Amino acid sequence: MALEWEQVIVDAADPVALGRWWAEALGWVVVNDDPDEFEIRPAPDRLPGLLFADVPEKKTGKNRLHLDFRPDDQAAEVARLLTLGARPADVGQGDETWVVLADPEGNEFCVLSSRRA
Repeated sequence: MALEWEQVIVDAADPVALGRWWAEALGWVVVNDDPDEFEIRPAPDRLPGLLFADVPEKKTGKNRLHLDFRPDDQAAEVARLLTLGARPADVGQGDETWVVLADPEGNEFCVLSSRRA
């Protein structure tokens, strides 16, 4: 039996707004603009994607699963994401080489140190 990783589901109060935010943040494309299940991918035929699903309850507590991103330039990428509407997040990480941010609905993600040349 073979498995293919298709997508990560992100619970959202507003799937369209959050999905569009992530599409802009990642430079991905929208492949399904359904307001209850909004999906983005790196390209229309590339997996995995992110699917934003409508849920009635608000996020509480720290994410049990989060995404890590390795940028070319950490400082520039953090500044860009903050400009888009991310905000700094403290999950008790202390003084580390990565920066923890939260998307507009409070989902934490990490911007790792810059890629090495």
